[in-house]
Amino acid sequence: MARDSVETHFAEAVAGLTAGTRRDPALPVREGTSLTGARCRELFEFQLGSRLLDVTARLLRERGEGFYTIGSAGHEGNAAVAAALRTTDPALLHYRSGAFYLARSAMAGRLPEQGLRDVLLGLVASAEEPIAGGRHKVFGHPDLAVIPQTSTIASHLPRAVGVAFAIERARQLGVRGAWPDDAIAVCSFGDASVNHASALSGLNTAAYGSYQGLGMPVLFVCEDNGLGISVRTPGGWVEASRHPLLEYFEADGCDLADAHDAARAAADHVRSSRSPALLHLGTVRLMGHAGSDVELSYRTKREINADLARDPLVATARLLVEAGLATPDELLTRYETMREHLLRMAMESSRRPRLTSAVDIVEPLAPRTPGAVAEAVPAAAPAAARERAFGGRLPENEGPLTLSQAINRTLADELAARPDVLVFGEDVARKGGVYGVTRGLQKRFGANRVFDTLLDEQTVLGLALGAGVSGLLPVPEVQYLAYLHNALDQIRGEAATLQFFSRGAFRNPMVLRLPSYAYQKGFGGHFHNDNSVAALRDIPGLVVASPARPDDAAAMLRTCLAAARTDGSVCVLLEPIALYTARDMFEEGDNGWLAPYAPPSRWAETHVPIGRARSYGDGRDLTIVTFGNGLRMSLRAAVRLTAEGYSCRVLDLRWLAPLPVEDLLRAAELTGNVLIADETRRGGGVSEGIVAELLDAGFGGRIARVTSSDSFVPLGDAAKHVLLSEGEIEEAARKLLG
Repeated sequence: MARDSVETHFAEAVAGLTAGTRRDPALPVREGTSLTGARCRELFEFQLGSRLLDVTARLLRERGEGFYTIGSAGHEGNAAVAAALRTTDPALLHYRSGAFYLARSAMAGRLPEQGLRDVLLGLVASAEEPIAGGRHKVFGHPDLAVIPQTSTIASHLPRAVGVAFAIERARQLGVRGAWPDDAIAVCSFGDASVNHASALSGLNTAAYGSYQGLGMPVLFVCEDNGLGISVRTPGGWVEASRHPLLEYFEADGCDLADAHDAARAAADHVRSSRSPALLHLGTVRLMGHAGSDVELSYRTKREINADLARDPLVATARLLVEAGLATPDELLTRYETMREHLLRMAMESSRRPRLTSAVDIVEPLAPRTPGAVAEAVPAAAPAAARERAFGGRLPENEGPLTLSQAINRTLADELAARPDVLVFGEDVARKGGVYGVTRGLQKRFGANRVFDTLLDEQTVLGLALGAGVSGLLPVPEVQYLAYLHNALDQIRGEAATLQFFSRGAFRNPMVLRLPSYAYQKGFGGHFHNDNSVAALRDIPGLVVASPARPDDAAAMLRTCLAAARTDGSVCVLLEPIALYTARDMFEEGDNGWLAPYAPPSRWAETHVPIGRARSYGDGRDLTIVTFGNGLRMSLRAAVRLTAEGYSCRVLDLRWLAPLPVEDLLRAAELTGNVLIADETRRGGGVSEGIVAELLDAGFGGRIARVTSSDSFVPLGDAAKHVLLSEGEIEEAARKLLG
């Protein structure tokens, strides 16, 4: 393999070094630093291994055996960050963290070859790679407390803050979390990413929490090489734009001794004060952004050579040679020996098995153990604890409840039964949420378990992600369905991917509550009346529940909580706002939309498995398939159609992902005529998936659908013109039955 300028420069620069007077390896490698000669030599090995992994990645790509060439060259100073931490400190790492990973691996007692082989197997997408199993090249390992990140744009910062928050909250609650009580979280990222909304959210949330006296032991590490692929970061920007409430540490990341001292000071500060800090490491980027990057198309030779002159690997070699701890020849020989060894290891790794089927690839995405979930559902707090939690008035004795009341009582039961459950979001605490669904929970269970967050959806979800991966069970609320789009990638790119890219070694269970849909009688406009769920249904593995009736809401929420705890599921509960306080079904005062709360003794028999629909009626002429607000409208329409001589049944899907396909097909075949009443939009709405499932299964009957318009929901009475109505359902049914 031809050697590029980085390798050539290293050989020439090291060959030209002049040996100094030999120091005792137990002494500092130079005056004014705490980095000993022995530790310097140790860290040099990790830096060297990381550099040669980058070289090997290019060779593998040239031979068609490797699939990833974004390297760590120029960032090897992050080995000093690893050395400043404990192996039990959870780490969420930037993709240029090769030296950190090798250092963490060795510090945990693994053989040096194990860390190198981990990375090589990732480069060749081997199914034997220990974290993602060939699904992606990431830095991660459950035994090293390294949580895999696929992020390139700092979407992991909100989660890192959530991990730090969860460390402190678990200790306060006396709950055993995933990390030691005195652990700190570390999160690394690049200078370009510091401008991203998710980075700003994470940094601000850490400062906000600390400002209020909350423990936020998170160390942010910005590795500043001055470039975001080809876009330059203005000099001094990271320091100038830093949050003023974050303790700030700065070092030359190309100088191992400087980086070592700053990293120790920063880590010690975070650990002792339980408050956040930002460590700013100045680095360089060598060998381009990735193997396909032609730097000369946007950088001058002078700029590239200036970075070469700061090569951290050469700088560490200089420390060793000038301290008399190694000779240039020894280091160059070590470079060549390791280079050849890694190339042999790479060729061996390239012959290891790869993923060969869709079944194998998808297997860790969203494991389902319905039997275990069903067994977990009936678990309730002891009778005395329930009595205390409900102030002596048990919900099963209250009489029929509304939808919002049923959700409230179910959350209370869960909080009473399990000390690891947290309920939080904007306004959920003293106010009880915009619609009062969580009213009274904070008073009963305390501010450590039911609490308000700042006004930022990325923060809400980031806290949940961090809490989930740390051993707690978060139940966050985002105030409205439309607000979720402000932070959807926290669900799509962070929550839903973690089990997939860690083969289930890491999980972030959660049940996200979303007040949803439209029909709020004139309130809000499109931002509060949103009827689009396409973005959620597009996320692989996500469970999307949509209860319409109070009894279903209670049972389905219990199912989601049990699935989160048992399978690590990420669940979204779409709660129809317009039905929160609905009491009547057909006429005023009939109380037909209320339902009693089942006592724990009946939770097993009332269990609603994921992907099971609910049928109403036994008509043989027409099946109306619906969900959410559409259920109430369809039931009312079915009564009028029956009076006209049409025999109808209504199927409430209840689950929008996964769809209850078996129940759908069974109900469709019973009548041969299917009308889909879908309150979401015609384009990209739920009905499209329903039609596809029916056709894919070979359903030979007639299908029609009636939906809301492809429009945002306007304010006031204008909404009636674009939303699905009962009249439209009846008209479509008559037309279908003809």
